Amino acid sequence: MKKLFYLGIIGLALFEILKVYFIMPMPGSQEMNSIDLAYFLYSWRWLFRGVFIIAILAGVSSRRWLVIIVTSLTLIIIWAFNFEMVADHMFYQPDKLLMTDVEGNRIPDHKLVLGITMDGASRAYPLQLIAYHHQVLDTINGKPIMVTYCSVCRTGRIYEPKVDGNEESFRLVGMDHFNAMFEDQSTKSWWRQVSGEAIAGPLTGTVLPELMSEQMTLKQWITLHPETLIMHPDSAYAVEYASLEDYDFGVERGALTRTDTLSWKAKSWVVGVTLGDSSFVVDWNDLKDKRIINFTLNNQPVVLAMATDDQSFFAYERPSSEATFIMLNDTLIADSLQYNLLGDPVAGNQPPLKQVKAYQEFWHSWNTFHPDSRK
Repeated sequence: MKKLFYLGIIGLALFEILKVYFIMPMPGSQEMNSIDLAYFLYSWRWLFRGVFIIAILAGVSSRRWLVIIVTSLTLIIIWAFNFEMVADHMFYQPDKLLMTDVEGNRIPDHKLVLGITMDGASRAYPLQLIAYHHQVLDTINGKPIMVTYCSVCRTGRIYEPKVDGNEESFRLVGMDHFNAMFEDQSTKSWWRQVSGEAIAGPLTGTVLPELMSEQMTLKQWITLHPETLIMHPDSAYAVEYASLEDYDFGVERGALTRTDTLSWKAKSWVVGVTLGDSSFVVDWNDLKDKRIINFTLNNQPVVLAMATDDQSFFAYERPSSEATFIMLNDTLIADSLQYNLLGDPVAGNQPPLKQVKAYQEFWHSWNTFHPDSRK
């Protein structure tokens, strides 16, 4: 009977550890293809717990002091791995989303933001803030949006939080391959932040509608979108924001969020461009040096450009393969064609350039989720 007690204690403790180990950044956990196992353990957690508790109760020893010590240690493990080391107990959404106009702005204009323009309205979300929250919910003209960011991948994405046409709510549940995962409230499926795709659970294969977003300095964003609203800090998370003060520009030296200044290292910055099912990736240092790169993606001529602030970048479809752009200050020029950074013509009656999705990420992230990307 004593064996049952110890088997139950060891089994329960090990289960609680593994349930968290596979979906949090612990040694070796994020290199494994273990999402199915992790979801299985999580989905059947009460069954596992019940079996182990029954074994513990059936094998309780008369040596009370030993039972108390062993049980106390197990309870500490259970508490730590269910309340202290789980994602949604470490990172919270803002208690109150505070948005101000440019006149009331208190965010330094050199800070980086993830911006969106939809239905004629613009919003800017500072990376320092959303890198902590991972998820911020907002509405634009009554339409819900889900602003997401994973600081370990350096990935910013904005989605429409709707599944089969119905508005859905999500919580941060952990990560897979170093990318944040969210769990929907209705089906408990797990969704990958970098792609908006459900990778475990009943909705596996379903993808959230992604909205066009851009990353740039707040100064550049305000120049292009002077009527924007800007997210401001929630005072309840001042300490958490302070810990990410240097994150924007790669000064942060944490093991998971540090930056490699050399090219093509795991934590080097890249800019990835996607068009349809095809993708192209550019080294950040190379983009800063050249400021403009012309290439073809999915049979479509594309231009990737960096503004003079060396931080803001833009990607557009080129009018034709013959239209090879150069940069003069912050103007894109191809022969007689001239466009500003919004892709709007500076002069003439030519149509505006069509925007292409482009993202700044750590190289390890882009390479993991776009292994066939061209360089």
